[in-house]
Amino acid sequence: MQLPNHNKTPRIGKWLALVLLSAFMAGCGGGDPVLGFGGAGGATPGIVTPPPVIPVVPEIGGTLIVLGSASTFGTFGGSAGMTNDGTLTVINGDIGTTAVSTAVTGFHSPGLGCTYTETNDNMGLVTGTIFTAPPAPTIQCPTQGTATTFDAATNARADALAAYNTLAGLPAGPDDGAGNLANLVLTPGVYTAAGGTFMIQGGDLTLDAQGNANAVWVFQMAQTLTVGGPGAAFPQSVVLVGGALAKNVFWQVGTAATINAGGGGTMVGTIISNTGAAFSTTGNVTPVTLNGRVLSLDASVTLVNTVINVPAP
Repeated sequence: MQLPNHNKTPRIGKWLALVLLSAFMAGCGGGDPVLGFGGAGGATPGIVTPPPVIPVVPEIGGTLIVLGSASTFGTFGGSAGMTNDGTLTVINGDIGTTAVSTAVTGFHSPGLGCTYTETNDNMGLVTGTIFTAPPAPTIQCPTQGTATTFDAATNARADALAAYNTLAGLPAGPDDGAGNLANLVLTPGVYTAAGGTFMIQGGDLTLDAQGNANAVWVFQMAQTLTVGGPGAAFPQSVVLVGGALAKNVFWQVGTAATINAGGGGTMVGTIISNTGAAFSTTGNVTPVTLNGRVLSLDASVTLVNTVINVPAP
C-alpha cells in the first residue's frame, strides 16, 4: 500500500512562491541570473545588465608647482644682480642675487645702513631682506652681504631652477591666440607658445578660475614674453576673475621678459626667466604693478618705478 505524500503541497507552494518573487524582482529591476531575468524591465531574458560606468572627471588646474625657498622673493637677479630706477619702487618681499652686493643698485631694506648704491633719483624700498654674496653693502649693515645671505641666495636660485624645469617639462598645451594673449578669457591649464613667444598686446588677458581656488595656469615659451603695446604708450594687464589667485599663475620664459615698457598696468603671476627681465623704462613715472614674482636664473633684472607684491602662500 502506498503511503500518502504529505510534503507534496508545501513543496509546490514554495516553488511557486520562488517563481513569483523572481518575476517580481525582474520587473522592478532587481534581476535573477538563475531564472534568466535581466533585471531591467523589458531587458532580454538570460542577460544580466552590468552596472553603469561613472566617468572620472580630472580636477581643473590641479598642477602643483613648488617654489621652495624662492617663494619669498619679489625679484631675483640670477648671478648678475638687479637695478632700480626711480623713487616709487616698492618690493613687498625679499630680493636677491648670487652676485656680490655691489651688483645691486638703487635699493634699501629696513636694516640700519642696509643701502645698496642709492641716489636721490633711484631709491627702492625692500620690505624684506636683500640676499647677496659678500661684501656687506655698508659697514653699518653687517648682517647682509655675508656667507649666510649668499647661501640663502644660492638655495633660492636652485629652487627657482627646479620650478622652471618643472614648468618646462609639463605636456604642451594650446596657443589660443597664436602667440598674442590679449582679449582672451582663459580657463585653468597649460598654454604653450607655438611660435616660441607670448605677448599681451592690444588688450588685457583675463584668467577665469570658475570658482576653483586651486586653479593653476602655466604659460610656456621657448623665447620671450612681452606685455604691453603695441607701442610703449599702451600698458596691458592680467585680470583675475572667478576666484583666480596670483600665486597660481606661472610664466616659464626661455629668454627674457619685458613688462609694460611704457609704465602702468598690472602683471600677475610668477615669472621665471633664463636671461633677465625689465619692467618699464627710464623716465616713466606711472608705476608698473606685479602681483607675483620675477625670478631670473642668470641675467639681471631692471625695475623702473615698480611695485611687487609677493603672494601669500
